[in-house]
Amino acid sequence: MAEVIAHSLFTEFDIDLFKAGKHYRLYEKFGSHTMTLNGVEGTYFAVWAPSAKHVSVIGDFNFWVEGTHSLNVRWDSSGIWEGFIPGAGKGSVYKYKIQSNNNDIKTEKADPYARRCEHPPKTASIVWDHTYNWNDDKWMKKRKKHNALDAPFSVYEVHLGSWKKQIEENRFLSYVELADDLVNYVKEMNFTHVELMPIMEYPYDPSWGYQLTGYFAPTSRFGYPEEFKLLVDKLHQNNIGIILDWVPSHFPEDAHGLGFFDGSHLYEHPDPKKGYHNDWKSLIFNYGRNEVKSFLISNAIFWLDQYHADGLRVDAVASMLFLDYSREEGQWEPNMYGGRENLEAIAFMREMNEAVYSSFPDVQTIAEESTAFPMVSKPTFMGGLGFGMKWMMGWMHDTLQYFAKEPIYRRFHQNDLTFSMTYAFTENFMLPLSHDEVVYGKKSILGRMPGDEWQRFANLRILYSYMFTHPGTNLLFQGAEFAQSEEWNFQQSLDWHLLDFKPHKGIQELIKDLNKLYKKEPALYQKQFSGEGFEWIDYNDAENSMFVYMRHGHDKKDSIIVICNMTPIPKENYKLGLPKAGKIKQIFNSDSKKYFGTGDFVNKPLSVKEQPWQFRDFSAEIIIPPLSVVMFKYHN
Repeated sequence: MAEVIAHSLFTEFDIDLFKAGKHYRLYEKFGSHTMTLNGVEGTYFAVWAPSAKHVSVIGDFNFWVEGTHSLNVRWDSSGIWEGFIPGAGKGSVYKYKIQSNNNDIKTEKADPYARRCEHPPKTASIVWDHTYNWNDDKWMKKRKKHNALDAPFSVYEVHLGSWKKQIEENRFLSYVELADDLVNYVKEMNFTHVELMPIMEYPYDPSWGYQLTGYFAPTSRFGYPEEFKLLVDKLHQNNIGIILDWVPSHFPEDAHGLGFFDGSHLYEHPDPKKGYHNDWKSLIFNYGRNEVKSFLISNAIFWLDQYHADGLRVDAVASMLFLDYSREEGQWEPNMYGGRENLEAIAFMREMNEAVYSSFPDVQTIAEESTAFPMVSKPTFMGGLGFGMKWMMGWMHDTLQYFAKEPIYRRFHQNDLTFSMTYAFTENFMLPLSHDEVVYGKKSILGRMPGDEWQRFANLRILYSYMFTHPGTNLLFQGAEFAQSEEWNFQQSLDWHLLDFKPHKGIQELIKDLNKLYKKEPALYQKQFSGEGFEWIDYNDAENSMFVYMRHGHDKKDSIIVICNMTPIPKENYKLGLPKAGKIKQIFNSDSKKYFGTGDFVNKPLSVKEQPWQFRDFSAEIIIPPLSVVMFKYHN
């Protein structure tokens, strides 16, 4: 039997923290770590398997023979197996062979803490310690300003495998290629942040990355871990933040993954009513188990610490919050108080957010949460869950429903758009038009717009202009920014050839300018989560399907007047109630020729008259193009 040298990276304090669920940097201890021990080069391995009778490391350095390198179990009942294997080093491929206390059960598992995994469909872990010299000091020092709640926050959501392909070789772009192509594109489009759909290792492409097996490893589909760091680095060097999708809600049953890890329900809840998702055919973490909490919180911290991520978008929060999520009567049991809330998951999320923000106060956590659960984005000391922002799913649903209607019927549905303002400031909302809205027969965003070709594109221009002027931050999925015609298909590239056509190019120019305007105008971001930042001028003109409102920043001189005409009928002398005298100047018109609009209806600077209208003392008459959004600002 080859020698495994007894060695440990764990102190007694580490073990105490781990058992208490309070160790938030477990990646520094568990997994595989190359080192030199007493002059001998090798790798230290550590894995948590409390129900194991025997654990050995099998790999290419011992011909995958079980028992050749058997790990030692710690004496302290922590369930940790560890040891130093001479000769194993960077690039060594391995798994853990685990024999349960029940002798009939043996499992071959990838390392839950592996920093690199084999390229799917292969499933082993790879020893991969590396150093990377970051060049994003400038960004890291000032990112608190970029990620603040009163800063512009416009997100481009990307699925790396389908954003763009290398046509000649019919393959994904690599992290290195994306560090040029994607970074340059996002910068040109004026987005402030990129959000990547899960890049942690996953075995099954059709899951889009939401069924993870390698929680600490960027997927090898696009290159090495340090090459992913290069992509993050380049984004930061170009003043672009990066949000990572994070999935603590469930994990797949793949044989090499976390399920039934040591022959017991180690990571998943043992009760299928709490531990199994019927919808997704996946397992649910046991949030009440301290060691599992430490694993998940360490994972969140890992991506912020080791990869300089600027935030985490937490997937499927609603499924974690409620015991009866997608379950029929009899398939769930109430909590100790008789309610449907998952108290252990709620406590976990609060602790995760506290840990993240105490270590990284300059990042954001963003909840994808679709229910009316209160105070998701409020601090934990107020009784909230502690997230920085929450996706505004109600706004998304109501808005897309409204825009799908022919303009002639919109006068009966004014409330679809005004309703969001009744709850817009109960949370720090992000407005999402995400990947979920362009799959499974829902059509592309353009495909939902009614009318002939010109009207469809005009409707899309209003939708985006309305979105960027509605309180909250924004998220657009790849392809939406140039009006992708077809639904998203994860297996193929976006239809970049559409940019050869003026209507699509016009939408791209519109998004570019809306992002630029959003970043330039304080009224659009300084009070984006506060009722002080929004004021209706008129929401009652349902007959004309008109919406008129103002956005305010800290200084009222920065205020912007927004007029939305949801019909194809231009308004030549539309009277607008205004708060004060002076002159107003048009600063944006979605009907511009540049955006494939008519370009026929342009407002020159106007004097505001002292004539009461719409319950205000002053007014002006303006021109509103068909199916358009026009913005004005007071100027000297």
